[in-house]
Amino acid sequence: MLYDRKLSPYEQAMEILNRRATTYNIITICRINGLLNKEIVRQALELLQARHPRLKSRIIGRLNSLRFETGDIQIPLRVVTKLYPQQWQEVVREELNQKIESDKSLMRVVFVRLKNESNVNYVITTIHHAIADGLSCMQLHSELLRYCQKLISLEPIEVISLPALPPIKKLLPDSMQGWKGALNIFLGIFRLLLRDIQYRPKTLNFEKFAPIESRHTGIVHRKLNEEQTTQLINVCRKNRTTVHAALCAAMLFATGKKIKAGKKTDLSVSCWSPINLRHRLKPPVSDEHLGVLVSGDISCHTLKSNTRFWNLARNRRQQMQDTVESDRVFCLPLLTKLLIKFLLAYPHQVFSTVGVTNIGKVNIRSDYGVFDLEEISFVTSNAAFRGLCVAVLTFEEKMYLNFMFSEPAISQETAEILADNVLACIVEACNNKKFTFADQITAVPRYPALSIVRRIPRRR
Repeated sequence: MLYDRKLSPYEQAMEILNRRATTYNIITICRINGLLNKEIVRQALELLQARHPRLKSRIIGRLNSLRFETGDIQIPLRVVTKLYPQQWQEVVREELNQKIESDKSLMRVVFVRLKNESNVNYVITTIHHAIADGLSCMQLHSELLRYCQKLISLEPIEVISLPALPPIKKLLPDSMQGWKGALNIFLGIFRLLLRDIQYRPKTLNFEKFAPIESRHTGIVHRKLNEEQTTQLINVCRKNRTTVHAALCAAMLFATGKKIKAGKKTDLSVSCWSPINLRHRLKPPVSDEHLGVLVSGDISCHTLKSNTRFWNLARNRRQQMQDTVESDRVFCLPLLTKLLIKFLLAYPHQVFSTVGVTNIGKVNIRSDYGVFDLEEISFVTSNAAFRGLCVAVLTFEEKMYLNFMFSEPAISQETAEILADNVLACIVEACNNKKFTFADQITAVPRYPALSIVRRIPRRR
C-alpha cells in the first residue's frame, strides 16, 4: 500500500521533535455555537479518516528507520467541561505540551463543553506536523464540520477518498533533483551561513535556561476586531506591502525594544516565515490534501532609531519575494532534518529573532445550518525554540493571533507584554505613516481599543 512507506527526512524531523521535545505539532481551535455533541464528532472523525487515509496511519520504528503504517486506528476523542469560554486556552496549553503517541495515532481531538452555555462548544484538534500543515488543517476542520452538519441533518454523505501523497522531494522541480539539487542545497547553506556572519542577529536572552526536554510551550491569545483588521489591510495596500510583512515588522519592533533595553546602538534581527509550496510543486497540490508542504524564509534586518515601520515591512516583503522567485524556496524541506539536529545538539542556539506564520484569509463556511463556526485559530508547539513566534489568520473579517513561546526562556508575563506591544505597534503604524523604531521605544502603550482577551492563569 502506498501509504505504508518510509518517512522522508522532512517528516522524520517532525517526529524527532515530537519524541524529543513535545514540539511542532499543530493545534487548531474552533468555537461552535449551536447543536453539536461528542457522538456526532466521533462519527464525523470516522468519515474524515475515510476521506484522508493518512489519518489511519501510525509511525513505527526507531529514529533511524521511521515508517508510516496503516491500520485500524481510532482517533482519540475526549470531553472536557469548563466554566468560562476563555478556558479553552487551558486545554490548548495541555495539548501543546503533550506529545502525540505516534505509534498509536497521528491526531487527537478534545471536545470542550461550557457548563453555563450549553450551545457553545470548542473543538480542538492536535495533529502531527509530519502529515499536515496550517492550510490543510483549516480544510480538515471545514470538512469535519460539514460532516457534523450532514450527520445531524440526516443528509446523505458521499466520501471521496483522496490519493496518497509521495514524499515532498519527489514533487520538487527538476532543479532540486540530482546534482542540480545538491548544488542548490549547498548554495542555500552557504547563503545562510554568510548572512548569519554578516548580520549576527540578536535574540531575546534566556530568562531562565532549561534543557530541551524540560521546556514547555506557552500561548498568548489576541485578536483584532473587524474595524482594526480592515484598517490594517487598507493601510498595508497604501504602503505597498502585505499584511504578513507588517506583522513581521511589528514583531521585530516589539522584540527589538525588549532586546535593546534602552541602548542606543543599532540592532541586527531576523524573521522566519513559512512559505506555501503547494502551487509550486509538480503537479500542484490542493489545500485539501494532508501533508507538510511548506518551505521557509529567513530575512535579516538592521534596526536603527530612524528605521520606519513601513520601510521595514517593505524590506521584509522584498526579501521574502526574492526567495519565492528563486530555487532557494525549495531548500528548507531538504535541510530541515539537519537544522533540527543542530538545534537539538546546541540548545542555546536560536533559529531566528522572531517567527511569523500567517495563513491569511480563511475561506471556509461559518454557517452550517444547525450550528455556526464563530471563531477559528491555530498554534504550533515550539518548546524547543526560544524565540517569540505568532500564528495568524483572518476569519470573518477578524484577525486572530496566537503567540507561542518557550518557557522558561520567556515567561508568561514577558510574552503578554510583548504580545500587547506587537498590537500596539500595529495600531500606531496604521495611524502614523512615519512611525519609527525610536518612536516605539519611547512610547507608552495607550491603546484601550485593542481587543485583548481576559487572561487565564496557567495550569500544569
